[in-house]
Amino acid sequence: MLSKLIAALALASVVAATPTKRAECSTGPIQCCNSVQKAGAPAVSTLLGLLGIVVQDVNIPVGVTCSPISIIGVPGNSCSSQPVCCTNNSFNGIVAIGCSPINVNV
Repeated sequence: MLSKLIAALALASVVAATPTKRAECSTGPIQCCNSVQKAGAPAVSTLLGLLGIVVQDVNIPVGVTCSPISIIGVPGNSCSSQPVCCTNNSFNGIVAIGCSPINVNV
């Protein structure tokens, strides 16, 4: 019985240590944004106004200067800022709306 438990734990640790492809969150590609701030922040609200983007809530997190990350852990696909998952990435990387931080190390 103990040997089966040890084998199961060993297998679980190998599975947990194996890198996984996290190319997308549920709303689209994982984004790497230079900054993520609330829509009501002065710089962000000015940028949204210049782009003609109207958000319903000034507390919505907005990513600024974003680019998609296709595969975490592959050279050339790193993110020096907090990787995020955003609900609206349709502004050519200038902004992304509704961003939530994600943990890519899980």
